[in-house]
Amino acid sequence: MTSGTNGNEVWVRSSRCSPNNNCVELRLSPESVRVRDSKAGEGPQLAFDQSSWRAFLTVAIR
Repeated sequence: MTSGTNGNEVWVRSSRCSPNNNCVELRLSPESVRVRDSKAGEGPQLAFDQSSWRAFLTVAIR
C-alpha cells in the first residue's frame, strides 16, 4: 500500500493501483473509515462507522 497526506490525514491505496491514478483511497481512524476517489482527492468522501465498514467487507469478500 502507498499513502498520501491531506493535512493531518493519511490516505492509503492498494499497491495494485493503476498508474493513471484510478484508485479508491481509505483513511482509517478508531471512529470511522473514509473512502474517496483518488482523482478527486479534495472532492466528496463516504464515511462509515467501524461496524458498518466491517459489515460491508463481510458481504464484499463473499
